[in-house]
Amino acid sequence: MASTPPDVMARNTALVTGAGRLAGIGAGIARQLAAEGWDLVLTYWQDYDARMPWGSQPDDVVRLTAELEAIGAQVHALAADLQDPEAAERLIAEATVLAGPLHGLVLSHAESVDSGILDTTLEAFERHFAVNTRASWQLIAAFAGQAPHDGGAIVALTSDHTAFNLPYGASKGALDRIVIAAARELGPLGISANVLNPGPIDTGWMSREVREELTARQPGGRLGTPADIGATVAFLLSPAGRWVSGQLIKADGGFSA
Repeated sequence: MASTPPDVMARNTALVTGAGRLAGIGAGIARQLAAEGWDLVLTYWQDYDARMPWGSQPDDVVRLTAELEAIGAQVHALAADLQDPEAAERLIAEATVLAGPLHGLVLSHAESVDSGILDTTLEAFERHFAVNTRASWQLIAAFAGQAPHDGGAIVALTSDHTAFNLPYGASKGALDRIVIAAARELGPLGISANVLNPGPIDTGWMSREVREELTARQPGGRLGTPADIGATVAFLLSPAGRWVSGQLIKADGGFSA
């Protein structure tokens, strides 16, 4: 019987959440991982996109999947409403049935609707924490529960937003602490965990004025792109990058310096 080719044997699978738009950071991460030999399970939730300025783009998931498969990746795309308290565990279970054990978990999903101290509603506050914090913790726990014998890597995207973006910023701040705790608690399982702050990336939310203002504040004279973040995430998921763990990393082109 012919043996399995080494390149097939070496392929690992990563779950990338929030990868439903071609212009999104999740898509940029998925492209880089596919180019580096990863198979992928992607999640998306079009009801959220429909509430945002860019609107629902249902063809993007199909187009992104085809693009990644053309690179050579095996890809599964799953709709996931992470506000549902049962969605995270169900998602990991379905992903492992479809694609086998997961070596990588990239949390690039987000609920992000601007509001401040005085105008945030209880419903908005709880929705942000359900999606950005609770679901992320549940995904991390479920990922650890199925981790292969050689471990894996977790990367979660975060943000510095605080004022006038209260529920988003607060829920991301709590996420930071969960991921850093995961680096300590899951380290014995061979799992690394890091938080990545990409700085301002224009994925469709910037007005011309905002784009010009933020570009002027970048030392390199340009905004970051999803591809920039994809390269950083791919390193952190690679064997060479897994020695980095328990860190809050700013990959923002010097924006925060």
